[in-house]
Amino acid sequence: MVQCFPPSYSIFSKVLELYHYALASRIQELASEELEANEIVSILTWVLNTYHSSEMMGNLELVPEVDVKLLKPLLSEEIVDQLLHKYMATLQSNIIAWLRKALETDKKDWDKDTEPEADQAGYYQTTLPAIVFQMFEQNLQVAAQISEELKKKVLHLCLQQMNTFLNRYSEQAQLYKEEHLKNRQLPACYVQYMIAIINNCQTFKESIVSLKRKYLRSEEDVIASGSANMDSILDNIASEGCRSLLDEVFLDLEQHLNDLMTKKWLGGSNSVDTICVTLEDYFNDFAKIKPHYQQKMTIKAHRKVVTEYLKAIMQRRICFRNAEERKEGAERMIKEAEQFKFLFKRLTSGFNEETDGLCDTITAIAEVIKLTDPSLLYLEVSTLVTRYPDLRDDHIAALLAMRGDASREMKQTIIETVEQSQRQQSSNYTPIFKDIIVPSLPTLSVPKLLK
Repeated sequence: MVQCFPPSYSIFSKVLELYHYALASRIQELASEELEANEIVSILTWVLNTYHSSEMMGNLELVPEVDVKLLKPLLSEEIVDQLLHKYMATLQSNIIAWLRKALETDKKDWDKDTEPEADQAGYYQTTLPAIVFQMFEQNLQVAAQISEELKKKVLHLCLQQMNTFLNRYSEQAQLYKEEHLKNRQLPACYVQYMIAIINNCQTFKESIVSLKRKYLRSEEDVIASGSANMDSILDNIASEGCRSLLDEVFLDLEQHLNDLMTKKWLGGSNSVDTICVTLEDYFNDFAKIKPHYQQKMTIKAHRKVVTEYLKAIMQRRICFRNAEERKEGAERMIKEAEQFKFLFKRLTSGFNEETDGLCDTITAIAEVIKLTDPSLLYLEVSTLVTRYPDLRDDHIAALLAMRGDASREMKQTIIETVEQSQRQQSSNYTPIFKDIIVPSLPTLSVPKLLK
């Protein structure tokens, strides 16, 4: 065609110009229609990238006749911004709907009679994190086709909606626990799905980091994007989940813990045997919890068991009548402390966790009970207070009352003397008695004993 016209006509440039304007006119017509999100993506990808690429106007065969830099935009910057704004608004609405549907689907699984699936390492999980981040990935890949700036905006939107979604996830996990407590027989796999919910928290955290590293160019951008709030929500969900599971354990242990330090216990009840067997049975299920959470749960369970045992001592359920009963009771305490030690050494194997210290508290109390010479009580109690500086006057009074051989005057003297001594708490000491409440003794009117 060029050969048919004089060079002065610049016929190729003229035809190109007409073609370009006709195309721009049609593209603008399309842009003014009610477009779906995927249609907006198609138009913008073609206009901003494909049209100027080597596949079309940037093709080497068109050089030097065509300079893509001199071509006017097919769509004005204003229209492009309008399309992008519409796309982001539609995408936000879609993401909210997708996330809501994903959570509803996951919740239905929580009520199943079959256990959740496990990952390659054998830890329970649900498909929720995979579904959520697959959806994010798809939208980010689409946005990346248009521009780097849009990709960043979509990533920010995904993270923003993720934050809101995690709050809903937290609420639903709490409702799941509350519904279960109305009838502890249902759902049949409550423990297993609560474990999966806990494990999902770590998967979510790892997926958030992975997504940001993949779609942000620099480590500075990754850090600047922040995820502290989401991490905090996920930590809270996992922590509440672990607490829910431990609540489940201790609801089953309640009656056996109530039997401690009673005449039934002194007569040879197997309460501690049952407590240990029940704990071990539950922790066999808890082996499906990821190590980070499993370690925390084991430590909390250990502390809770010892605390409940100490509470039983302080609640004055029994008063020994003579030296023989004190010896029998003290030796039983020491034996049961060893049982707990043995159990938690097994449960914490692989965690490099020190387990003897807490159980030694029971043994230390037992030594005060076991003491045969009342005149040495002050010395023994002073040693106990030195080891456990959070031991209060009411704890000492309860302990002496349990012995059953200390007079009112002796109790008052010991407490007053101990109170005057200097208590030094080392930086690595974790209080164990601080939250143990002692019921008041109506028969004792000495103010010091009721502090």
